[in-house]
Amino acid sequence: MTVSLGMPAPVPQTVAPRRKTRKIKVGSTWVGGDAPISVQTMTTTKTADINSTLQQIAELTAAGCDIVRVACPTQDDADALPAIAAKSQIPVIADIHFQPKYVFAAIDAGCAAVRVNPGNIKKFDDKVGEIAKAAKDAGVSLRIGVNAGSLDPRLYEKYGKPTPEALVESAVWEASLFEEHDFHDFKISVKHNDPVVMIQAYEMLSERGDWPLHLGVTEAGPAFQGTIKSATAFGALLAKGIGDTIRVSLSAPPVEEVKVGTQILQSLNLRPRKLEIVSCPSCGRAQVDVYKLADEVTAGLEGMTVPLRVAVMGCVVNGPGEAREADLGVASGNGKGQIFVKGEVIKTVPESKIVETLIEEAMRIAEEMGEPVDGEGGAPVVTAKG
Repeated sequence: MTVSLGMPAPVPQTVAPRRKTRKIKVGSTWVGGDAPISVQTMTTTKTADINSTLQQIAELTAAGCDIVRVACPTQDDADALPAIAAKSQIPVIADIHFQPKYVFAAIDAGCAAVRVNPGNIKKFDDKVGEIAKAAKDAGVSLRIGVNAGSLDPRLYEKYGKPTPEALVESAVWEASLFEEHDFHDFKISVKHNDPVVMIQAYEMLSERGDWPLHLGVTEAGPAFQGTIKSATAFGALLAKGIGDTIRVSLSAPPVEEVKVGTQILQSLNLRPRKLEIVSCPSCGRAQVDVYKLADEVTAGLEGMTVPLRVAVMGCVVNGPGEAREADLGVASGNGKGQIFVKGEVIKTVPESKIVETLIEEAMRIAEEMGEPVDGEGGAPVVTAKG
């Protein structure tokens, strides 16, 4: 009997089929329908500082970001949009609040899309027709971005606070206004800082129409807390097929948001897996320093883009089984490590050589899979660290 080892099949199993949504374009990237779920973030630079903003966008692109949003609170920011939109490697969305004139400036600047917040743009409903026409003429899509922190005052009066019902009512109302003008190239978000409220709002919204949905827990918090809140909320929704594009909001550099978002999608088989480290949590049975081994292997393989599952195990209970099921692994004990490649033990090395050996074997496998190493071809260099 043949046993399949290593990475999942080319078409991996997902928890649930995607909800059927309309498909829109955000520049060169499709959102909704059968398009892959995209990862977004937002720059933290002053948009008016064109060079700094483009540099950060390049870093985000390298980290796996698909779509980037830039703030546009001032005329100087609006003036910088044409250069940023033209030179960015990924689609640029202009983030507009308060001033409707910047919506038109962003469209004229060639931005791929514009995020509008109906709750804090004065007399927004009166501007819908003009915005719809300008966006349609330019082939620009929109995001109706409803946010618990800036809900329309009329809905605050009706519901008393930003409940799921209030967020959804705002979104559905604004969507209907655009659709009255025969404009359909938009996605919707209904963000809240409470994952439970956020989940309820998106579940309700998903039943009201076929709009593509942008998922986000707004003001999620510092890196650890925000990661947990986002992963919990996104996981609950994506597991039901709800969500077409995501943004993790952290009080941390935006590249960390991209990493977390990418990992969430990979964990649900909604994005092809790349490097995956399987490591045990350690316990009294461990006979090597698992924490140190896992950290050093992770650092040493940073930048690897081939799909590779590496198991770093610290004892003989689960170690051999996990290492055997991975593409590459080590089962450690008594100061030594058995190195497995595709289920077979290829050598036994002392603990001091485990990291070095794993990295060498990973580089060899990467070369066999077509990834240049040692800087050839411009691919990330895979080097040992620590």
